[in-house]
Amino acid sequence: MILRGKTKPVFTPHADTGDFVIIVNADKVKLTGSKLIDKTYQKHSNFPGGLRVMNAKTMLEKKPEEVIYQAVKGMLPKNTLGRKILKKLKVYRGAEHPHKAQMPREISLKEVQGA
Repeated sequence: MILRGKTKPVFTPHADTGDFVIIVNADKVKLTGSKLIDKTYQKHSNFPGGLRVMNAKTMLEKKPEEVIYQAVKGMLPKNTLGRKILKKLKVYRGAEHPHKAQMPREISLKEVQGA
């Protein structure tokens, strides 16, 4: 909602009115049910037989920030606006990030869902 700008009164579906979002502690993500084994992530090298499939458990061990990135990507529009908005998402594995100079403010999930 924050990436798209839906929390602002000037929200327009065809314009990018959202803010930058920094997500920290991506390595602490928990998946419920049997998603760790059943959920798969695919990528292809564009060579014959180049399909690479990785389940969520392996992905969380190797690249936990990619799990969040792919989840948010799936929620955005599938067009140039969605790709532009996705560039405003920054995901980091631990609690440290290089954006301290921009003075980011912390937002809890309850605040976003209540908006």
